[in-house]
Amino acid sequence: MDTASDMAVPRPIGRRRPRRLSEVFTRLSADAKDRVTIEAIRDALGDRSFAALLVFFAAFNLIPLPPGASIVLGAPLIIVSAQMVLGRKTAWLPAFLMRKSLSAEQFAHLTERLAPRLMWLERLIRPRYWPFWRQKGDRIIGIVALILAIAVVLPIPLGNWLPAFATALIGLALSERDGILFAIGVGVGIVSLIVIAVVIASAGAVLHLIWAHSGMTGW
Repeated sequence: MDTASDMAVPRPIGRRRPRRLSEVFTRLSADAKDRVTIEAIRDALGDRSFAALLVFFAAFNLIPLPPGASIVLGAPLIIVSAQMVLGRKTAWLPAFLMRKSLSAEQFAHLTERLAPRLMWLERLIRPRYWPFWRQKGDRIIGIVALILAIAVVLPIPLGNWLPAFATALIGLALSERDGILFAIGVGVGIVSLIVIAVVIASAGAVLHLIWAHSGMTGW
């Protein structure tokens, strides 16, 4: 039989699962009437802005684009990850970047390509084995993301895809606090840096051979 004191104790209310990134992008696409600004995307992401912005800007670099586009599209990754290193609570972006926008059609096309892949990944990831206590790991993740963001902007043909993919995985891992996905993202990131180092070393060796050959032949 319940006593008055028992009846006075409120029943625990289950925590509402935060919206997943695929849901945020799908809702933005459905509600878009004219143009979708970067500011609108950041505001829609709320307190998950760092993780989601990493995924969002990394996703742009996974799409085939003209040479040199990664220099422009990789810059926001550097800005976001640098703020994580500095320990900021809310993502800040320059005003000119916040005003950048996509048409409703362009954003819908991006969402059509991105959302199914996100949903597939989101079915696999969940909070587990997260190695960081509370917010302490954000700066460490920010350092990893910053290194990968710098790799994204390097003008290496097809060299930005792997670090961008690793950044997207790390952003998803941070969003869901999935330690396994974080480890996979870091592993992909290490492989991407090795590939870039090999490409740069190979290019340097080729240039050295060309220079040596030209010197020998008196070009």
